[in-house]
Amino acid sequence: MRTRKDRIRHALGFEVIGLLIFAPLASLVFGFELQLMGVMALIGSIVATIWNYFYNVLFDRAMFKLRGTVQKTVSIRVLHAVLFEGGLLLLFLPAIAWYLNISLWDAFKMDIAMATFYLIYAFIYNWIYDKVFPIPKSS
Repeated sequence: MRTRKDRIRHALGFEVIGLLIFAPLASLVFGFELQLMGVMALIGSIVATIWNYFYNVLFDRAMFKLRGTVQKTVSIRVLHAVLFEGGLLLLFLPAIAWYLNISLWDAFKMDIAMATFYLIYAFIYNWIYDKVFPIPKSS
């Protein structure tokens, strides 16, 4: 299992790198000012960081209970990323609609695009993170 310090490093690294990539890209794709997309991305990042910490603790505990290990296969990594983004979608959708003054449908479409970006990003980030900071063998 990962330590609390490692989980915090993981979550903060994920959000900072994600923000640096996502805000300019979203501004370009959705046509909103960079400042609006940056604020929305920052709020989303805060929500996602908190969700990320608790979600990963629960996911790893469930994995350990069900499989006896926290080592992830490719299919488990895909499931991990999909479940994470699904939960985040439910948490963040109303905030997008309100902040950008758009309909829930438009916010949903935007959130799906954001989730797609972060789904791919999460898979790549977590894979690289596990290579750079491997789980100790005693876990």
